[in-house]
Amino acid sequence: MCRSTNRQTEPEVWFRVVHLAQDAQSGAPVATYREQMVEISLGPKGAFENGNTGALRFRAPPNRVVRSDPPAKPARIPKTPRVVELLRKAIEWKGHLESRKMASQAVIARQEGITRARVTQVMGMLRLAPDIQEKILTSPHSPHRRPVTERMLRPIGAIADHRDQLREFNKNLM
Repeated sequence: MCRSTNRQTEPEVWFRVVHLAQDAQSGAPVATYREQMVEISLGPKGAFENGNTGALRFRAPPNRVVRSDPPAKPARIPKTPRVVELLRKAIEWKGHLESRKMASQAVIARQEGITRARVTQVMGMLRLAPDIQEKILTSPHSPHRRPVTERMLRPIGAIADHRDQLREFNKNLM
């Protein structure tokens, strides 16, 4: 409580980081560990000079960096959009069926651990116009643009004419 205003005040907390080095008996520095001491003071800014401090010590091996600020987060690696993975898988499955490595879509379903209906849905992406497939496989993923999903592409794949497919794709999704 502040005496002059009779209001509750937040205590001021001040931190000071002190790095300590350890010397061997010969005076040479020893790198067995680094020691960091953090002094904590409650009170106004000049509290360190008054001696009103507490201390915490932290020991770390020499290969670990002792820092007062948190390390920066590594850059996020963009993930391949699911629709791209599914289209690649459909192209791969088509190759297996044409080369007779797989006898049928039922065999693919058993091997992949999914239903035959799901295999049919994924293979349905191959009905898309080649230009649309190319756009899906090569367009960079942007977090600012709404992602294209397989479900959005199903009605476009049902259109028979490739020019109409492309027109619909550009109108609704791009």
